[in-house]
Amino acid sequence: MHRTTDLARRLLVPVGVSVLVVTGTTVGVVLATAGGPHPVASSARPPSSARPAPAATAPAAGAPAASAPAASALAVVPLLGAAADADRAVPAVSPTPAASTRPASSASPHVAPLHGLRQADLLVVAPFSLSGHVLAAVSRQPGVTSADPIEAAKVTINGAQAAVLGVDPSTFRDYAAGPTAASDPLWQGVADGGVAVSYTMGTLDRLALGGPVTVTGRQAERLPVIAFGTVGIGGVDAVVSDSVARSLGMPASNAIVISAPPASVTALATQIQAILPRGAGVEPLVTLTTAPSQAGVPASEASGGGPTAAQLTTALRAAESRQGLPYVWGAAGPSSFDCSGLVQWSFAQAGVVMPRVAADQARTGPAVPVSELEPGDLLFYYTDPTAPGYISHVAIYLGNGWMIQSPQPGLDVQVVPANFGSQFAGAVRVSPRLAAAVAAGLA
Repeated sequence: MHRTTDLARRLLVPVGVSVLVVTGTTVGVVLATAGGPHPVASSARPPSSARPAPAATAPAAGAPAASAPAASALAVVPLLGAAADADRAVPAVSPTPAASTRPASSASPHVAPLHGLRQADLLVVAPFSLSGHVLAAVSRQPGVTSADPIEAAKVTINGAQAAVLGVDPSTFRDYAAGPTAASDPLWQGVADGGVAVSYTMGTLDRLALGGPVTVTGRQAERLPVIAFGTVGIGGVDAVVSDSVARSLGMPASNAIVISAPPASVTALATQIQAILPRGAGVEPLVTLTTAPSQAGVPASEASGGGPTAAQLTTALRAAESRQGLPYVWGAAGPSSFDCSGLVQWSFAQAGVVMPRVAADQARTGPAVPVSELEPGDLLFYYTDPTAPGYISHVAIYLGNGWMIQSPQPGLDVQVVPANFGSQFAGAVRVSPRLAAAVAAGLA
């Protein structure tokens, strides 16, 4: 559940070997027990291939509204994975003293079994509820194999801003990564009012598996953390049920998750954008596949060349000026950083626009062999045991075998010997033009 985007020429990440951590339950090898925040091993076998899911049913056909409904009183933040100045936005739910609207129920909601795995390729998001007519129009587009309504907004979890989806566990689980999708306890826990968080957020923000967190939207709710694991949609830090999402203040059904053939994603995004009401947007997603991931794109796609010498000098000096400042999950400077936040901030000082997270930053230029590394190249690593092939850490190469990184909680920005061990995923030479396009969700 990392904040990333993806397009037709996307970086693919594997789920062939991934592990799910659920309180009181194991899928594959147990990584942690309830109350313990630190998973320690990884091994699991994904479910067998399933038949393609049919297109989602939708209300009777009708043209979507030509413009958005009346403006929401909520503030807006960038669409999941997009640049900070992107036009598309999702609600940023602000706290108010309103009482919880989530109904209490003694009966445990029924969660349907997994029907078949679907790839989440596109996400439609609006800062208002999307009508059934919009869902129907999206579902009818050639190439759309399934489309399901969800909620998507940014709230805070223990004070840290997080991108959260509200879902119907019975239908949304089909879009998740294989081991996650197959876990009945995880989706039952979500249906019962718990929150499933990404491995990165759970460990780097030091959340306790099985313990409560404070999730704040229009009001604060104490929710149990029922799992750490990779759901399979980039840009997502946590998943709750749609009833919890609405009690937190997310507009009902303000997003649609779409599955489509990979080759048609870019053209389909353009088609869908044309039928959406004003204020709504569509964005490709990083999805989890069985192909191993590597950093970098083909050189032919990284047009425009690398940064100038002046830009590199400025970015490197900026990064080195942050030595000794603390790691904070989700921070992007100027006084604290996570790993990709340090990269984004440092390059921004040189006028280079970078996407926010490591998996997207790995698509900002051509791959570079270790033997040809130059100062300013980015080094990428696999560090998430719930998805061993997912790129989740980045550092900046300084030259002469050294790199600078913001490593993990409890450590500061540091210059250390460059690591090319088993977790090394590859290196990239940044193309400012491609980096800006990826950051804007337009690559």
